[in-house]
Amino acid sequence: MDDQEFVTPPPLERGSQIAVAAPASNPALEVPHVYELGLERLRTVFDLEPVEYPTTEMGREELYENPKARARDVMDAFADPDIDGVIAVIGGNDQIRMLSHLDPDVLRENPTRFYGYSDNTNLATYLWNLGIVSFYGPAVMVELAMDGEMFDHTVAYAERAFFEDSIGALEPAQRFTDQPGNWADPEALETPRDTEVSPGWHWSGGTDAVSGRVWGGCLEIIDQQFLADRYLPEDDAFEGTVLALETSEEVPDPDWVAGVLRALGERGLLKRFSGVLVGRPATRSHRQDRPAEWRETYREQQREVVADVLAEYNPDVPVVQGLEFGHAWPTVPIPIGGQVEIDPAEKAIRFP
Repeated sequence: MDDQEFVTPPPLERGSQIAVAAPASNPALEVPHVYELGLERLRTVFDLEPVEYPTTEMGREELYENPKARARDVMDAFADPDIDGVIAVIGGNDQIRMLSHLDPDVLRENPTRFYGYSDNTNLATYLWNLGIVSFYGPAVMVELAMDGEMFDHTVAYAERAFFEDSIGALEPAQRFTDQPGNWADPEALETPRDTEVSPGWHWSGGTDAVSGRVWGGCLEIIDQQFLADRYLPEDDAFEGTVLALETSEEVPDPDWVAGVLRALGERGLLKRFSGVLVGRPATRSHRQDRPAEWRETYREQQREVVADVLAEYNPDVPVVQGLEFGHAWPTVPIPIGGQVEIDPAEKAIRFP
């Protein structure tokens, strides 16, 4: 797409109203203490005024049965002149069902900053097609409701996504965690999650500095989008863009990751990207914990298959892995549809 066709919605201001909606899923009714903490931090950490939309009052089953209501919340929030931003409660795994109920004219005529990731990759893709930049996080019940206190790294970059025109230069975090929260116990929110020393970013592939618009999100949702093939950009629109991808707490097998990327390579898409950014993968979830040695091996295996597939289909593309976006924390809300500059020589990434 031509640069003139994209718009980054105006930033919020301290005291702005931000719509809280559930376009993906909503466990807030089951663990209200987590949800309320996220709302409180919108107020106290960022000085924003959350405005709860009807889907925040729907449980999982009601929400699943009403994709039209989810779309209505998104459109109503975008169209409300008193709302300066929209943030998702959390992710999910069926948002693709909502997209057919969206009116593109409503969104196109009222560009508003949207924040959400994981299943919200669906909405980010839809907005990308309309030329509207969105932000891959944060989410109310995840980063904002982090146990103990929010990561300083998350706060610093979330403030840029909320209040500034650009994210600017990225810096690697010193420590990270993918430990799931114990949401069943309200007192657990007072104890910080265990963290590990970050090994930093991993660079491979091309050595020339590149730039381009960011497209992508959660790889599991990207896979769904290619299977449905209803809301994707035309293949030519990917030319010169930067692919951003990360995997969820489902912890997909590295061979599956390789297979999806290989299929994109056979389709001819991988050679179109000017750069690739990969978020640090989650290695555990509330369903299954894993020992430290297993987790490190998994990260290495995923890193290797990503680098190997890109080396086969686009050996000149710079690939940066282990970045702070996605399902491990702290996170940076990267702009989907925004410009990014990648300089392998300087080991630098910047969103101008």
